[in-house]
Amino acid sequence: MTQSDSVDLRKTATESATAPATVPVEDGADLVGHVSRGRATLRRFRANKSAVIGAGLLLLIIVVTAAAPLIAPYGQAEVNISDRLSGPTGEHWLGTDALGRDTLSRLMYGGRVSLAAAGLAVLIATLIGLPLGLIGGYFGGIVDWFLDRAADVLMSFPAIVLTIAIIAAVGPGLTTAMVSLGIVYAPRMYRVVRGSTIEVRREVYIEASTSIGTPSLMILRRRVLPNILPATLVQLSFLLASALLAEVTVSLLGLGALPPTASWGSMLGQAFQEMRSQPSLAVYPGIAIAIATLCFNLVGDGLRDAFGRETRKA
Repeated sequence: MTQSDSVDLRKTATESATAPATVPVEDGADLVGHVSRGRATLRRFRANKSAVIGAGLLLLIIVVTAAAPLIAPYGQAEVNISDRLSGPTGEHWLGTDALGRDTLSRLMYGGRVSLAAAGLAVLIATLIGLPLGLIGGYFGGIVDWFLDRAADVLMSFPAIVLTIAIIAAVGPGLTTAMVSLGIVYAPRMYRVVRGSTIEVRREVYIEASTSIGTPSLMILRRRVLPNILPATLVQLSFLLASALLAEVTVSLLGLGALPPTASWGSMLGQAFQEMRSQPSLAVYPGIAIAIATLCFNLVGDGLRDAFGRETRKA
């Protein structure tokens, strides 16, 4: 071995020993980029006053309804016939219903049920629509064609009509109604995810990852999924608003929450029977439904504006 070869070997060994044992530069750059975009998105969202107000009110509603067993003055099924259909009093701030049950307490418990039911429906829709949208949008071909035709068929029917048809076949009940609604809403989530995935698939970095032999599953998990999250989150907000109204509809028809369980929809249905003697019974759940739905839409609009280009492309 010559002297120059010895010098080269020592130089190589020194460089190897001093090289940092960290993640690849590409992964680190991705992490920094995601954090930077996240902070910019949060700043834009906080600058949107209506979105912040909507998020604040929605958080308040969630906290109050979740804490109903702790803060509600009465139980949701606590009956007092002697106080039936009373107006607002010191003991019952929003009055009572036809069975003497406290309206304020049932409003808290009912919101808990309605919001949880809407969340369950959207969760099921996401668990079905998100992976199918990724698969169809990324791989294309016959799989995408089949999934797209199935989505067309399901979306050709009004969501609430199809939900009621499934409930009629399976049987009434809030869980059944929300599972049915989740299945009906899955094509809506699928369409958004599929469209976003097709847009991302055309990007140069996806082609580069494919050309060097990166497995498709890794590309979907590390490249595609993070870039379709903005459009997915916006769709989640709007689906929650729609699912809440759907829960109200099926419970109003007696196909959702069953007595004595309170929900905003069942409260409306019971209030309609007493419209002449106590019309205010329908006002309180109606206001709660309107505020919650408005908050979901405000948050969705705020997220769409905050994400900006990422959701407009989708």
